Amino acid sequence: MNQAIKRVWIALTMMFVICLAGLSYIQFFSSEKLAENSLNKRQLFREFDLPRGAILVDGKPIAESVPTDDGQFTYQRRYNDPQQYAHLTGYYSLANGSTHLESELNDWLTGSSSDLVFDRLTAMFTGQTAEGASVELTIDGELQKQAYEMIPDGLRATIVVTDPKTGDILAMASKPSYDPNDLAVHSTSAAAENMKELTGVSGLSPYVNPAIGHLVAPGSSFKILSTVAALESGEYDLDTMLDNPTKVTLPGTNTQLGNFEEGICARRPQAQLEFIFTQSCNTPFVGISEKLGAEPYEDVTERFGFGQQLNIPQSVTASEFPTGITASELAMSTIGQFDTKATPLEMNMVAMAIANDGVIMQPNMVDKVIAPDLRVIEDPKPKAFSTATTKEVANTVADLMKGPVTSGTAMNAAVPGVDLRAKTGTAQVRTEDDGTPIVNSWITGFAPGDDPQVAITVNIEQVDYNTGHNTAGSLMKKMTEAVFNK
Repeated sequence: MNQAIKRVWIALTMMFVICLAGLSYIQFFSSEKLAENSLNKRQLFREFDLPRGAILVDGKPIAESVPTDDGQFTYQRRYNDPQQYAHLTGYYSLANGSTHLESELNDWLTGSSSDLVFDRLTAMFTGQTAEGASVELTIDGELQKQAYEMIPDGLRATIVVTDPKTGDILAMASKPSYDPNDLAVHSTSAAAENMKELTGVSGLSPYVNPAIGHLVAPGSSFKILSTVAALESGEYDLDTMLDNPTKVTLPGTNTQLGNFEEGICARRPQAQLEFIFTQSCNTPFVGISEKLGAEPYEDVTERFGFGQQLNIPQSVTASEFPTGITASELAMSTIGQFDTKATPLEMNMVAMAIANDGVIMQPNMVDKVIAPDLRVIEDPKPKAFSTATTKEVANTVADLMKGPVTSGTAMNAAVPGVDLRAKTGTAQVRTEDDGTPIVNSWITGFAPGDDPQVAITVNIEQVDYNTGHNTAGSLMKKMTEAVFNK
Protein backbone atom coordinates (compact mmCIF):
# COMPACT_ATOMS: atom_id res chain seq x y z
CA MET A 1 0.00 0.00 0.00
CA ASN A 2 1.29 3.47 -0.87
CA GLN A 3 2.79 4.95 2.34
CA ALA A 4 0.88 8.25 2.02
CA ILE A 5 -2.44 6.44 1.58
CA LYS A 6 -1.61 4.23 4.55
CA ARG A 7 -0.98 7.27 6.76
CA VAL A 8 -4.28 8.85 5.66
CA TRP A 9 -6.14 5.59 6.36
CA ILE A 10 -4.63 5.32 9.85
CA ALA A 11 -5.46 8.95 10.58
CA LEU A 12 -9.05 8.54 9.40
CA THR A 13 -9.43 5.36 11.42
CA MET A 14 -8.12 7.07 14.56
CA MET A 15 -10.45 10.03 14.03
CA PHE A 16 -13.37 7.63 13.60
CA VAL A 17 -12.47 5.78 16.82
CA ILE A 18 -12.13 9.06 18.72
CA CYS A 19 -15.48 10.32 17.43
CA LEU A 20 -17.14 6.98 18.28
CA ALA A 21 -15.64 7.02 21.77
CA GLY A 22 -16.74 10.59 22.33
CA LEU A 23 -20.24 9.89 21.12
CA SER A 24 -20.47 6.78 23.30
CA TYR A 25 -19.30 8.71 26.34
CA ILE A 26 -21.86 11.44 25.74
CA GLN A 27 -24.67 8.94 25.08
CA PHE A 28 -24.03 6.60 27.98
CA PHE A 29 -22.12 8.50 30.66
CA SER A 30 -22.78 12.23 30.28
CA SER A 31 -26.31 12.34 28.87
CA GLU A 32 -28.00 12.86 32.23
CA LYS A 33 -25.47 15.52 33.32
CA LEU A 34 -25.83 17.38 30.03
CA ALA A 35 -29.62 17.17 30.13
CA GLU A 36 -29.63 18.70 33.62
CA ASN A 37 -27.14 21.46 32.75
CA SER A 38 -28.86 24.83 33.16
CA LEU A 39 -27.23 26.05 29.91
CA ASN A 40 -28.74 23.20 27.90
CA LYS A 41 -32.21 24.34 26.85
CA ARG A 42 -32.83 21.59 24.28
CA GLN A 43 -34.24 19.11 26.81
CA LEU A 44 -36.42 21.78 28.40
CA PHE A 45 -37.72 23.00 25.02
CA ARG A 46 -38.40 19.41 23.92
CA GLU A 47 -40.35 18.66 27.11
CA PHE A 48 -42.41 21.83 26.71
CA ASP A 49 -43.68 20.50 23.40
CA LEU A 50 -44.95 17.26 25.01
CA PRO A 51 -48.30 16.55 26.73
CA ARG A 52 -47.05 16.48 30.31
CA GLY A 53 -49.03 14.25 32.69
CA ALA A 54 -51.55 15.75 35.10
CA ILE A 55 -51.38 16.01 38.88
CA LEU A 56 -54.78 14.94 40.21
CA VAL A 57 -56.82 15.44 43.38
CA ASP A 58 -60.09 13.51 43.66
CA GLY A 59 -59.64 12.55 40.00
CA LYS A 60 -59.55 16.18 38.84
CA PRO A 61 -56.42 17.94 37.54
CA ILE A 62 -54.83 20.58 39.73
CA ALA A 63 -51.97 20.79 37.21
CA GLU A 64 -52.37 19.84 33.54
CA SER A 65 -50.99 20.53 30.06
CA VAL A 66 -53.53 22.03 27.68
CA PRO A 67 -53.19 22.75 23.93
CA THR A 68 -52.19 26.30 23.10
CA ASP A 69 -52.06 28.27 19.86
CA ASP A 70 -49.55 30.91 20.92
CA GLY A 71 -47.23 29.71 18.13
CA GLN A 72 -44.27 29.00 20.43
CA PHE A 73 -45.21 25.65 21.98
CA THR A 74 -47.94 23.09 21.47
CA TYR A 75 -48.90 22.90 25.16
CA GLN A 76 -49.29 25.26 28.09
CA ARG A 77 -49.07 24.14 31.75
CA ARG A 78 -52.20 25.21 33.61
CA TYR A 79 -52.85 25.18 37.37
CA ASN A 80 -56.38 24.94 38.75
CA ASP A 81 -57.22 26.31 42.22
CA PRO A 82 -53.64 27.53 42.08
CA GLN A 83 -53.34 29.38 45.39
CA GLN A 84 -54.40 26.47 47.58
CA TYR A 85 -52.11 23.97 45.82
CA ALA A 86 -49.09 26.12 44.90
CA HIS A 87 -46.90 24.87 47.76
CA LEU A 88 -47.62 21.28 46.69
CA THR A 89 -47.47 21.40 42.89
CA GLY A 90 -44.79 24.06 42.64
CA TYR A 91 -44.42 25.26 39.07
CA TYR A 92 -43.11 24.11 35.68
CA SER A 93 -41.54 27.11 34.02
CA LEU A 94 -39.45 27.71 30.92
CA ALA A 95 -37.68 30.61 32.63
CA ASN A 96 -37.44 29.27 36.19
CA GLY A 97 -37.28 25.47 35.87
CA SER A 98 -39.50 23.37 38.13
CA THR A 99 -40.10 22.92 41.86
CA HIS A 100 -41.92 20.71 44.36
CA LEU A 101 -44.07 17.93 42.85
CA GLU A 102 -43.53 19.21 39.31
CA SER A 103 -39.84 18.52 39.87
CA GLU A 104 -40.01 15.40 42.07
CA LEU A 105 -42.52 13.66 39.77
CA ASN A 106 -40.87 14.80 36.55
CA ASP A 107 -39.91 11.33 35.24
CA TRP A 108 -43.51 10.15 35.49
CA LEU A 109 -45.04 13.38 34.23
CA THR A 110 -42.78 13.52 31.16
CA GLY A 111 -43.09 9.80 30.46
CA SER A 112 -39.33 9.24 30.82
CA SER A 113 -39.70 6.86 33.78
CA SER A 114 -38.55 3.25 33.26
CA ASP A 115 -42.15 2.25 34.06
CA LEU A 116 -43.18 3.82 30.74
CA VAL A 117 -40.57 2.28 28.41
CA PHE A 118 -43.22 0.24 26.57
CA ASP A 119 -45.37 3.35 26.09
CA ARG A 120 -42.43 5.25 24.58
CA LEU A 121 -41.58 2.39 22.22
CA THR A 122 -45.21 2.10 21.13
CA ALA A 123 -45.38 5.84 20.44
CA MET A 124 -42.14 5.69 18.45
CA PHE A 125 -43.38 2.89 16.17
CA THR A 126 -46.89 4.33 15.73
CA GLY A 127 -45.69 7.89 15.21
CA GLN A 128 -47.86 9.17 18.06
CA THR A 129 -46.71 11.72 20.63
CA ALA A 130 -45.53 10.05 23.84
CA GLU A 131 -47.63 11.20 26.80
CA GLY A 132 -46.62 11.44 30.44
CA ALA A 133 -48.28 9.57 33.29
CA SER A 134 -50.76 11.23 35.65
CA VAL A 135 -50.25 11.23 39.41
CA GLU A 136 -53.20 11.03 41.82
CA LEU A 137 -52.48 12.57 45.23
CA THR A 138 -53.73 11.43 48.65
CA ILE A 139 -55.03 14.97 49.25
CA ASP A 140 -58.72 15.31 50.09
CA GLY A 141 -59.84 18.19 47.87
CA GLU A 142 -62.54 19.48 50.20
CA LEU A 143 -60.29 19.41 53.28
CA GLN A 144 -57.51 21.16 51.35
CA LYS A 145 -59.93 23.86 50.21
CA GLN A 146 -61.26 24.43 53.70
CA ALA A 147 -57.79 24.40 55.27
CA TYR A 148 -56.54 27.05 52.86
CA GLU A 149 -59.62 29.27 53.08
CA MET A 150 -59.83 29.20 56.88
CA ILE A 151 -56.29 30.59 57.30
CA PRO A 152 -56.70 34.37 57.67
CA ASP A 153 -55.01 36.45 54.98
CA GLY A 154 -51.96 38.30 56.24
CA LEU A 155 -50.76 35.47 58.50
CA ARG A 156 -47.82 33.15 57.93
CA ALA A 157 -49.58 29.91 58.79
CA THR A 158 -49.75 26.23 57.92
CA ILE A 159 -52.28 23.45 58.48
CA VAL A 160 -51.35 19.78 58.03
CA VAL A 161 -53.88 16.93 58.19
CA THR A 162 -52.84 13.27 57.94
CA ASP A 163 -54.24 9.79 58.48
CA PRO A 164 -52.13 8.39 61.35
CA LYS A 165 -52.95 4.80 60.40
CA THR A 166 -51.61 5.06 56.83
CA GLY A 167 -49.44 8.18 56.72
CA ASP A 168 -51.56 9.63 53.89
CA ILE A 169 -51.42 13.42 53.75
CA LEU A 170 -55.02 14.63 53.47
CA ALA A 171 -54.39 18.38 53.52
CA MET A 172 -51.31 20.59 53.56
CA ALA A 173 -52.08 24.28 53.11
CA SER A 174 -50.09 27.43 53.81
CA LYS A 175 -50.35 31.18 53.46
CA PRO A 176 -49.08 33.39 51.97
CA SER A 177 -49.35 31.62 48.64
CA TYR A 178 -49.07 32.49 44.95
CA ASP A 179 -50.35 31.60 41.47
CA PRO A 180 -48.02 29.17 39.63
CA ASN A 181 -49.70 30.17 36.35
CA ASP A 182 -47.74 33.44 36.58
CA LEU A 183 -44.50 31.44 36.33
CA ALA A 184 -45.68 28.90 33.74
CA VAL A 185 -46.13 31.49 30.98
CA HIS A 186 -44.13 30.84 27.81
CA SER A 187 -42.65 34.34 27.80
CA THR A 188 -39.41 34.07 29.76
CA SER A 189 -39.28 37.81 30.36
CA ALA A 190 -42.82 37.84 31.78
CA ALA A 191 -42.05 34.80 33.96
CA ALA A 192 -38.87 36.44 35.27
CA GLU A 193 -40.74 39.66 36.09
CA ASN A 194 -43.49 37.69 37.89
CA MET A 195 -40.88 35.77 39.89
CA LYS A 196 -39.21 39.02 40.92
CA GLU A 197 -42.56 40.31 42.19
CA LEU A 198 -43.28 37.10 44.14
CA THR A 199 -39.92 37.05 45.88
CA GLY A 200 -40.71 40.49 47.27
CA VAL A 201 -43.74 39.21 49.22
CA SER A 202 -42.98 38.99 52.96
CA GLY A 203 -43.04 35.43 54.27
CA LEU A 204 -43.32 33.86 50.81
CA SER A 205 -40.81 31.85 48.82
CA PRO A 206 -41.99 30.03 45.68
CA TYR A 207 -39.08 27.65 46.28
CA VAL A 208 -40.18 26.50 49.76
CA ASN A 209 -43.24 24.61 50.99
CA PRO A 210 -43.62 26.00 54.55
CA ALA A 211 -45.14 22.76 55.86
CA ILE A 212 -41.94 20.86 55.14
CA GLY A 213 -39.37 23.61 54.68
CA HIS A 214 -39.82 26.05 57.55
CA LEU A 215 -37.88 25.18 60.72
CA VAL A 216 -39.79 26.78 63.57
CA ALA A 217 -39.23 26.64 67.34
CA PRO A 218 -42.07 24.36 68.54
CA GLY A 219 -42.43 25.78 72.03
CA SER A 220 -44.44 23.69 74.49
CA SER A 221 -45.82 21.38 71.80
CA PHE A 222 -42.36 19.76 72.13
CA LYS A 223 -43.33 18.73 75.69
CA ILE A 224 -45.00 15.69 74.11
CA LEU A 225 -41.48 14.43 73.33
CA SER A 226 -40.07 15.52 76.68
CA THR A 227 -42.87 13.65 78.43
CA VAL A 228 -42.10 10.54 76.38
CA ALA A 229 -38.45 10.78 77.48
CA ALA A 230 -39.48 11.14 81.12
CA LEU A 231 -41.86 8.17 81.04
CA GLU A 232 -39.41 5.94 79.15
CA SER A 233 -36.69 6.63 81.71
CA GLY A 234 -38.62 4.80 84.43
CA GLU A 235 -37.86 7.70 86.78
CA TYR A 236 -41.30 9.24 86.34
CA ASP A 237 -44.89 8.11 86.09
CA LEU A 238 -48.34 9.66 86.43
CA ASP A 239 -48.14 9.49 90.23
CA THR A 240 -44.75 11.21 90.56
CA MET A 241 -45.03 14.51 92.42
CA LEU A 242 -42.84 17.16 90.80
CA ASP A 243 -41.69 20.55 92.08
CA ASN A 244 -43.51 23.27 90.16
CA PRO A 245 -42.10 26.63 91.31
CA THR A 246 -43.25 29.81 89.65
CA LYS A 247 -39.67 30.45 88.52
CA VAL A 248 -36.49 28.42 88.43
CA THR A 249 -32.87 29.38 87.79
CA LEU A 250 -31.47 27.59 84.76
CA PRO A 251 -28.57 25.30 85.75
CA GLY A 252 -25.15 26.95 85.66
CA THR A 253 -26.58 30.43 85.04
CA ASN A 254 -28.26 33.35 86.77
CA THR A 255 -31.10 33.28 84.22
CA GLN A 256 -34.56 32.53 85.46
CA LEU A 257 -37.27 30.65 83.57
CA GLY A 258 -40.89 31.19 84.54
CA ASN A 259 -44.08 29.23 84.04
CA PHE A 260 -46.76 30.10 81.53
CA GLU A 261 -47.99 33.45 82.88
CA GLU A 262 -51.42 33.24 81.24
CA GLY A 263 -52.20 29.93 82.94
CA ILE A 264 -52.82 28.59 86.42
CA CYS A 265 -49.50 26.80 87.07
CA ALA A 266 -48.89 28.94 90.16
CA ARG A 267 -51.83 27.29 91.94
CA ARG A 268 -49.78 24.15 92.59
CA PRO A 269 -46.16 24.47 93.80
CA GLN A 270 -46.01 20.70 93.46
CA ALA A 271 -47.95 18.78 90.86
CA GLN A 272 -48.22 15.54 88.91
CA LEU A 273 -47.67 15.20 85.16
CA GLU A 274 -51.38 15.48 84.35
CA PHE A 275 -51.62 19.02 85.76
CA ILE A 276 -48.20 20.06 84.44
CA PHE A 277 -48.96 18.85 80.92
CA THR A 278 -52.51 20.25 80.88
CA GLN A 279 -51.46 23.71 82.02
CA SER A 280 -48.15 23.68 80.09
CA CYS A 281 -45.94 24.45 83.10
CA ASN A 282 -42.26 24.95 82.23
CA THR A 283 -40.29 24.71 85.45
CA PRO A 284 -40.77 20.98 86.19
CA PHE A 285 -39.20 20.11 82.83
CA VAL A 286 -36.00 21.87 83.90
CA GLY A 287 -35.64 19.48 86.85
CA ILE A 288 -36.43 16.49 84.62
CA SER A 289 -33.76 17.52 82.10
CA GLU A 290 -31.15 17.91 84.86
CA LYS A 291 -31.88 14.41 86.12
CA LEU A 292 -32.01 12.65 82.73
CA GLY A 293 -29.26 14.49 80.83
CA ALA A 294 -29.19 14.98 77.06
CA GLU A 295 -28.97 11.40 75.77
CA PRO A 296 -32.60 10.32 76.33
CA TYR A 297 -33.87 13.42 74.49
CA GLU A 298 -31.49 12.90 71.58
CA ASP A 299 -32.66 9.28 71.34
CA VAL A 300 -36.36 10.12 71.51
CA THR A 301 -36.21 12.95 68.98
CA GLU A 302 -34.35 10.76 66.49
CA ARG A 303 -37.01 8.03 66.78
CA PHE A 304 -39.72 10.63 66.21
CA GLY A 305 -38.04 11.82 63.01
CA PHE A 306 -35.74 14.68 64.01
CA GLY A 307 -32.61 14.70 61.89
CA GLN A 308 -34.07 12.10 59.53
CA GLN A 309 -34.20 12.42 55.74
CA LEU A 310 -37.73 12.14 54.41
CA ASN A 311 -39.44 12.42 51.02
CA ILE A 312 -43.21 12.62 50.61
CA PRO A 313 -42.08 12.70 47.64
CA GLN A 314 -41.19 16.39 48.15
CA SER A 315 -37.93 16.59 50.06
CA VAL A 316 -38.57 17.46 53.73
CA THR A 317 -36.12 19.64 55.66
CA ALA A 318 -34.86 17.65 58.65
CA SER A 319 -36.02 18.98 62.02
CA GLU A 320 -33.33 19.74 64.59
CA PHE A 321 -32.64 18.94 68.23
CA PRO A 322 -29.32 20.44 69.36
CA THR A 323 -26.42 18.31 70.60
CA GLY A 324 -23.28 19.12 72.57
CA ILE A 325 -25.09 21.71 74.66
CA THR A 326 -24.94 22.92 78.26
CA ALA A 327 -27.40 21.94 80.97
CA SER A 328 -29.19 25.30 80.71
CA GLU A 329 -29.42 25.01 76.94
CA LEU A 330 -30.79 21.48 77.32
CA ALA A 331 -33.44 22.74 79.75
CA MET A 332 -34.60 25.33 77.22
CA SER A 333 -34.46 22.80 74.38
CA THR A 334 -36.77 20.40 76.21
CA ILE A 335 -39.52 23.03 76.24
CA GLY A 336 -39.10 23.67 72.52
CA GLN A 337 -36.86 26.73 72.72
CA PHE A 338 -33.12 27.44 72.26
CA ASP A 339 -32.07 25.67 69.03
CA THR A 340 -34.89 23.12 68.86
CA LYS A 341 -36.53 23.56 65.45
CA ALA A 342 -39.29 21.57 63.75
CA THR A 343 -41.33 21.67 60.55
CA PRO A 344 -45.12 21.55 60.80
CA LEU A 345 -45.00 18.06 59.24
CA GLU A 346 -42.58 16.89 61.96
CA MET A 347 -44.90 18.01 64.75
CA ASN A 348 -47.74 16.30 62.89
CA MET A 349 -45.64 13.11 62.88
CA VAL A 350 -45.32 13.48 66.66
CA ALA A 351 -49.12 13.49 66.93
CA MET A 352 -49.32 10.57 64.48
CA ALA A 353 -47.01 8.49 66.67
CA ILE A 354 -49.06 9.05 69.83
CA ALA A 355 -52.29 8.37 67.93
CA ASN A 356 -50.96 5.14 66.38
CA ASP A 357 -49.65 3.28 69.45
CA GLY A 358 -46.16 4.71 69.06
CA VAL A 359 -45.66 3.88 65.36
CA ILE A 360 -45.16 6.65 62.80
CA MET A 361 -46.38 5.69 59.36
CA GLN A 362 -44.38 7.06 56.42
CA PRO A 363 -45.97 10.39 55.41
CA ASN A 364 -46.96 10.15 51.76
CA MET A 365 -48.72 12.32 49.18
CA VAL A 366 -48.88 9.94 46.18
CA ASP A 367 -51.93 7.70 45.96
CA LYS A 368 -51.21 6.17 42.54
CA VAL A 369 -49.52 6.77 39.20
CA ILE A 370 -51.64 6.20 36.09
CA ALA A 371 -50.18 5.50 32.62
CA PRO A 372 -51.73 7.14 29.52
CA ASP A 373 -53.62 3.89 28.82
CA LEU A 374 -55.10 4.17 32.36
CA ARG A 375 -53.22 1.22 33.85
CA VAL A 376 -51.87 1.81 37.36
CA ILE A 377 -48.08 1.64 37.31
CA GLU A 378 -47.43 2.72 40.93
CA ASP A 379 -49.65 2.13 43.93
CA PRO A 380 -47.73 2.97 47.14
CA LYS A 381 -48.74 0.94 50.17
CA PRO A 382 -48.64 2.24 53.76
CA LYS A 383 -45.40 1.45 55.55
CA ALA A 384 -43.93 2.26 58.94
CA PHE A 385 -41.41 5.08 59.18
CA SER A 386 -40.32 4.26 62.73
CA THR A 387 -41.39 2.90 66.08
CA ALA A 388 -41.13 6.12 68.04
CA THR A 389 -42.06 4.74 71.46
CA THR A 390 -43.88 1.85 73.10
CA LYS A 391 -47.61 1.39 72.92
CA GLU A 392 -47.86 1.85 76.70
CA VAL A 393 -46.02 5.18 76.69
CA ALA A 394 -47.94 6.40 73.63
CA ASN A 395 -51.26 5.57 75.26
CA THR A 396 -50.24 7.32 78.48
CA VAL A 397 -49.30 10.47 76.57
CA ALA A 398 -52.54 10.19 74.57
CA ASP A 399 -54.45 10.27 77.85
CA LEU A 400 -52.44 13.32 78.98
CA MET A 401 -53.30 15.11 75.71
CA LYS A 402 -56.96 15.04 76.70
CA GLY A 403 -56.29 17.52 79.53
CA PRO A 404 -55.30 20.62 77.51
CA VAL A 405 -58.56 20.38 75.51
CA THR A 406 -60.91 19.79 78.44
CA SER A 407 -59.39 22.10 81.05
CA GLY A 408 -56.10 23.57 79.86
CA THR A 409 -54.35 25.59 77.19
CA ALA A 410 -56.28 24.09 74.23
CA MET A 411 -59.83 24.63 75.48
CA ASN A 412 -60.58 27.00 72.58
CA ALA A 413 -60.00 24.08 70.19
CA ALA A 414 -62.64 21.82 71.75
CA VAL A 415 -65.38 20.49 69.47
CA PRO A 416 -68.57 19.24 71.16
CA GLY A 417 -69.00 15.52 70.58
CA VAL A 418 -65.42 14.97 69.33
CA ASP A 419 -62.72 13.51 71.58
CA LEU A 420 -59.83 15.74 70.49
CA ARG A 421 -56.40 15.21 72.07
CA ALA A 422 -53.93 18.08 71.66
CA LYS A 423 -50.94 20.02 72.93
CA THR A 424 -50.33 23.73 72.40
CA GLY A 425 -47.03 25.52 72.05
CA THR A 426 -45.76 29.08 72.17
CA ALA A 427 -42.16 29.96 71.35
CA GLN A 428 -40.97 33.54 71.77
CA VAL A 429 -39.09 34.82 68.72
CA ARG A 430 -38.33 38.43 69.61
CA THR A 431 -39.73 41.51 71.35
CA GLU A 432 -41.02 44.53 69.44
CA ASP A 433 -39.84 48.05 70.27
CA ASP A 434 -43.08 48.63 72.19
CA GLY A 435 -42.42 45.55 74.34
CA THR A 436 -44.85 43.23 72.53
CA PRO A 437 -43.52 39.65 72.44
CA ILE A 438 -43.58 38.06 68.98
CA VAL A 439 -44.10 34.30 69.07
CA ASN A 440 -44.63 31.15 67.04
CA SER A 441 -47.93 29.51 67.97
CA TRP A 442 -48.63 25.79 67.65
CA ILE A 443 -51.25 23.19 68.31
CA THR A 444 -50.89 19.55 67.32
CA GLY A 445 -53.13 16.60 68.07
CA PHE A 446 -55.48 13.92 66.83
CA ALA A 447 -59.09 12.76 66.97
CA PRO A 448 -61.04 10.88 68.05
CA GLY A 449 -59.09 9.67 71.05
CA ASP A 450 -60.42 6.10 71.10
CA ASP A 451 -59.97 5.46 67.35
CA PRO A 452 -57.84 8.20 65.75
CA GLN A 453 -58.80 9.04 62.18
CA VAL A 454 -56.75 12.21 61.67
CA ALA A 455 -53.72 14.01 63.05
CA ILE A 456 -53.95 17.79 62.72
CA THR A 457 -51.21 20.39 63.19
CA VAL A 458 -51.51 24.17 63.04
CA ASN A 459 -48.53 26.52 63.06
CA ILE A 460 -48.61 30.31 62.95
CA GLU A 461 -45.30 32.14 62.65
CA GLN A 462 -44.25 35.46 64.16
CA VAL A 463 -47.40 36.96 65.65
CA ASP A 464 -48.29 38.48 69.01
CA TYR A 465 -49.35 35.98 71.67
CA ASN A 466 -53.09 36.69 71.66
CA THR A 467 -53.36 36.48 67.87
CA GLY A 468 -51.32 33.30 67.75
CA HIS A 469 -52.97 31.44 70.62
CA ASN A 470 -56.53 32.39 69.72
CA THR A 471 -56.11 31.77 65.99
CA ALA A 472 -54.26 28.46 66.34
CA GLY A 473 -56.94 27.06 68.63
CA SER A 474 -59.69 28.38 66.37
CA LEU A 475 -58.10 26.80 63.28
CA MET A 476 -57.71 23.46 65.07
CA LYS A 477 -61.38 23.59 66.01
CA LYS A 478 -62.50 24.49 62.48
CA MET A 479 -60.30 21.82 60.90
CA THR A 480 -61.59 19.17 63.29
CA GLU A 481 -65.16 20.20 62.48
CA ALA A 482 -64.37 20.06 58.76
CA VAL A 483 -63.10 16.49 59.10
CA PHE A 484 -65.97 15.14 61.14
CA ASN A 485 -68.75 17.08 59.45
CA LYS A 486 -67.93 15.56 56.06
